[in-house]
Amino acid sequence: MDPARSSIGVRGAVLICIAIVVFSELLGLPMLRRTKERETFPVESPAVPGAPSLVVWNESTILAASDGNPVRGQFIARRCETCHGIEGFSSRSSTPNLAGLGREYVWKQLDDFRSGKRKSEIMQRIASALSSPDSADVAAYFSMLPSTPDAQFNPSFPQNMQDRSLANVARRMLSVGDPSRGIPPCEACHGPIGYVRAAPGLGSQNSDYVLSQLDDFASKNRSDDIDLPMRTIAGQMHENEREAVAEFYGAGLGRFTVGYSIGK
Repeated sequence: MDPARSSIGVRGAVLICIAIVVFSELLGLPMLRRTKERETFPVESPAVPGAPSLVVWNESTILAASDGNPVRGQFIARRCETCHGIEGFSSRSSTPNLAGLGREYVWKQLDDFRSGKRKSEIMQRIASALSSPDSADVAAYFSMLPSTPDAQFNPSFPQNMQDRSLANVARRMLSVGDPSRGIPPCEACHGPIGYVRAAPGLGSQNSDYVLSQLDDFASKNRSDDIDLPMRTIAGQMHENEREAVAEFYGAGLGRFTVGYSIGK
């Protein structure tokens, strides 16, 4: 089977589903939406000055994060296209791709930006204009998008590995980590194909963005990881290991089994 043709088929099926939902909403049909008024779930925030995030994962926040309407989210997300690209794939490797990311993860990041727990002047302004339900809607929309880019929208992903000798370093970090330094394998949290629910998806993520986040966690410039897992892990990783992992994921190789070989 032609891989490109297969990818287009999956993309087409997903986009057709989104189109059906859009038309059902415009026609007033109760497809993929509740007939009753949408609930607003209370989200309790701990009054802890040093807390890395104001999000506490309990029943209320899980419901709030997963209750989004992808149709509303599609219209809200139009303001995201300038940086994050059409269909959630950016043309710049330093900007994160949002297509296919889990609802809970996107919702939490927007809440962290809104509260200032995650630093970004641009994203703090954007997130501040969104309510919690708005964030859930945006998260629902991006979670439905295909996790493979469409070439016609000029995506940056995937990038070529600048130093292919780093591939073996990356494979070791993804599958084994380094127990002697207390570093678990990346796949333990981010999944064997770079995806697991509620964790940031790395299988279709840009290399420069991944590297910048690893460096920020290592230097404590980013600190919104609850219970410090990424600050601890990134801080233990060597610089070449952070580069290797970032380039490996940015090349799209994290979507394959670790034994996958790069062609010469």
